[in-house]
Amino acid sequence: MEFFETIERRRSIRNFSESPVADEIVHRALKAATLAPNSSNVQTWDFYWTTRGGKTHEQLIEACLSQGAARTSSHLIVITADYRKWRRSRPQILQWIDRTIQQAAPQKPSIPPNMRDYYEKLVPFMYMNAFGLLGVLRWIGLRLISFFRPIMLSPSGHRDLQEVAVKSAALACENFVLAVTAQGAGTCMMEGFDESRVRRALKLPWCQRVVMVIAVGHPTERGRWGERFRIPFEEVVHRIEN
Repeated sequence: MEFFETIERRRSIRNFSESPVADEIVHRALKAATLAPNSSNVQTWDFYWTTRGGKTHEQLIEACLSQGAARTSSHLIVITADYRKWRRSRPQILQWIDRTIQQAAPQKPSIPPNMRDYYEKLVPFMYMNAFGLLGVLRWIGLRLISFFRPIMLSPSGHRDLQEVAVKSAALACENFVLAVTAQGAGTCMMEGFDESRVRRALKLPWCQRVVMVIAVGHPTERGRWGERFRIPFEEVVHRIEN
């Protein structure tokens, strides 16, 4: 399916048929989700996949308020965000950098020379001790510097860092639903859920934020609620000429 056709075809499906969506479709879409752009490539997301008939799937339906999209879904995908997952990705990224440098021809380095310093020094500085003294000192220091030159003021604390992780997870959600649509199935991105119950069903720690639950299935005739409505393009797109 052509890209812009996929964009046009994607709709929130509120009701799915009994026909199951093949695992291969979901697996391929999840691979696409993990290719989404994300902050500093630290990939602070996780994806939890349940299928109709399973105990956890039924628990998630209840946690999603038993709404039609969840109740009739063939699969449910829960996407979570936790900025602390930088500790999982950082050593793997450093190993990849070292391996890439070793394999590259000396006259043609394939990555910037300062990339290792970025992950070895800057990433820990930005992500560590968001609640502690270092986080407070970082917050004060950045604001003092901002009086003299432009500088990023965030992320500087727990709330900022979690927001960055949620943004990255949201981009992955978009990749996922477009990939499912491109393969002929349908999705519904649900924000209506009891986060505590979702976390309990999946046995997640409190620090793992549930960003979205996505229902997957084959649309029925009554799955779409009318024609798509968007407010006028001119009201939301503002071109600055000078």
